[in-house]
Amino acid sequence: MRTQDLGFDQTYGEDQCVVLNHKPVHSNANKHKNEESKLVMEQHVKEDMNEMAMLMRNYDNKLYGEDDTSQPTSCTAPVIPPETTKKKKRRKRSQITVCLTNCRYESIRKVASAFGMREVSEDETWNFYWTDMSVSVERAKEMKRFQRINHFPGMLEICRKDLLARNLNRMQKIYPKEYNFFPKTWCLPADFGDALNYSKTHKNKTFIIKPECGSQGRGIYLTKSLKDVKPTDKLIAQVYLSKPYLVDGYKFDIRVYTLITSCDPLRIFVYNEGLVRFATSRYADPNANNTTNVFMHLTNYALNKHSRTYVYDSEAGSKRKISTLNKILLSQGVDLSRLWYSIDQVIVKTIIAAWPILKHSYHACFPSHDTVHACFEILGFDILLDQKLHPYILEVNHSPSFHTDTQLDREVKESLLTDTFTMLNIWQCDKKRVLEEDRRRIRDRLLQTNKFPDCCPGTEEKEPEKTPWQTQIQWEETHLGNFRRVYPEGERYAALFQQPSGSLYTGTAASRARGDCARQQREQFEQTKAKSEALKKPSQMKPIKESDKKSDESMCGTVGESIAEKPKPKPRPDKDLKREKERKDEDKEKARQEKDKMSIQSQPVVEKEIKPPYVLCSFEPDPIIEKEERERINLLAQRDFLIRSYGMLEQIYLAMKKMGTLRPEDERKYGVYGRLTAISNSPKIAAKKAKTPTVDEPGNEVNKVNKLFHVECRNAVFMRRPFCR
Repeated sequence: MRTQDLGFDQTYGEDQCVVLNHKPVHSNANKHKNEESKLVMEQHVKEDMNEMAMLMRNYDNKLYGEDDTSQPTSCTAPVIPPETTKKKKRRKRSQITVCLTNCRYESIRKVASAFGMREVSEDETWNFYWTDMSVSVERAKEMKRFQRINHFPGMLEICRKDLLARNLNRMQKIYPKEYNFFPKTWCLPADFGDALNYSKTHKNKTFIIKPECGSQGRGIYLTKSLKDVKPTDKLIAQVYLSKPYLVDGYKFDIRVYTLITSCDPLRIFVYNEGLVRFATSRYADPNANNTTNVFMHLTNYALNKHSRTYVYDSEAGSKRKISTLNKILLSQGVDLSRLWYSIDQVIVKTIIAAWPILKHSYHACFPSHDTVHACFEILGFDILLDQKLHPYILEVNHSPSFHTDTQLDREVKESLLTDTFTMLNIWQCDKKRVLEEDRRRIRDRLLQTNKFPDCCPGTEEKEPEKTPWQTQIQWEETHLGNFRRVYPEGERYAALFQQPSGSLYTGTAASRARGDCARQQREQFEQTKAKSEALKKPSQMKPIKESDKKSDESMCGTVGESIAEKPKPKPRPDKDLKREKERKDEDKEKARQEKDKMSIQSQPVVEKEIKPPYVLCSFEPDPIIEKEERERINLLAQRDFLIRSYGMLEQIYLAMKKMGTLRPEDERKYGVYGRLTAISNSPKIAAKKAKTPTVDEPGNEVNKVNKLFHVECRNAVFMRRPFCR
């Protein structure tokens, strides 16, 4: 019926009739029934049937826009050219965008552009955000599911010198054998007393003093005695490693680049290439003459590049590659595999010390990131080797420098960035698909659909697909580049993750207690210093003249005579007189010292307030201190007096009354100000003002203003406002 409707019977002419049920075809012109004609006609019918089927398929394709394979009448799939299949399967990738507003390194821009990334501003929807500063909680919570940033919230726990020292000291108390890879460190002023006692018992030690959050070697100096350090400054004091491993007589440290791709699960990678930074003066043991030579004891590139002896050579210069150092150590018979395994252990243990805070901060800031990890970070570990090749950690840099001043820097840092972007799999997450999913989730939540997805009929159990984390891990293992994975590594570090959860809070309480103790010691130190200065003042005064002594003696004699007349003593020898004078001088000095003590005691000394204990539970109220409460009440009374004396309430009342914004209860409560203004504008007050002398006369201006501000009610002063000339 369909062929007749389409009119395919007319295409074969009037002399032939085609039947679709494979019956013989009858011709109107030739009616001879022989076998030859039947065979010929059957062949013609088959050919006509094939042509008609092709016409039917073409027409249906044009009408419904479907492929030939979707038609039930087609016996075989049509031949599709390979070019069309490629065009249909090809899917354009959305362009990856990166925000580099707070990045000052051109090398990062260069590598990002090489990966096809487009730089955008903060206001646009970016995929990657690279910043040289730490991540704030507000910035982290604003991120969307497909966005990634180059810092972990909470990483400052090991990147600030004071927090690194506290965390490593805390872990050393729990695991003393595992955490022995950093020099003895104190956080000043909290640990000033402990550091001072240590320096007294170890007088041959040298200490290196650092600011708590400095960089590039600024503010670092060496000292033999901690008495030179101010007890009020916030500093870090470390025992100086006086026996480092030397290469050609120069001290050096190793900058090891470490990549953290995720914190839960924790995955750490170390780059095989890095920088070795040498000092520019030959090393000698620290003494009183060379402690100020920063070019000998410090290896920071920012300091040594200003030295005259700085050498720009990749093989024998002041900055070299780790591969060059490995060749030197190998020639000296050093076991490199053992050395680098110990360095890897130092890096992993340091990161584990901050892992609880990293995990908590990450899950608090990124609860909805389920397709990609929200953060990654490149850290710069500064490692120092002692003469026995034991590695010691000096500091951790959360934003290591990516300046490419030399060819050596360019080779190391650009290859590091290239391998980092490759391992991150920047095309893993599709921004458009994630945004569509978010819109669909919001729509379903608003319409309350898909409440019972498990109860829907026709749901078949599908094979579990790979999660995004599994695909990312598989990608990392197959695209390591020049990285090596140092964690996870079996059950080697499993015991270190079982640190007690209360150790973090006990550490903070202990630091508070140390701070209080240090504060008390500082107050005692200042008091003793003031007393010693007061005692030194009389000794610095001019010696007493003999005439003053004679006058004192005469005064003493007159006083004695007035009390009772005594017989004159017999003359004594010169020795007895000298002894008496010495005794008198001693008595006078004692009396003066007592007077000085009394004067010091009479001076207002800061009373040591008995501070209430710290409230560890936030649901309990803080204790009220009487002194603070008295000060608060006095300040409130002073504020109330000033508000009333300057008439601020009156002005506000009048302004609101003019605008018509006063409520009935306000008029009942503050209506006295309206009555006062009415009294001041009465004809009697106006007549009194008219009788007052003119302002041109001298001294009348003050009187007029005082009378204007002097308000009387029933011949009694109601309120007087102060007037300042």
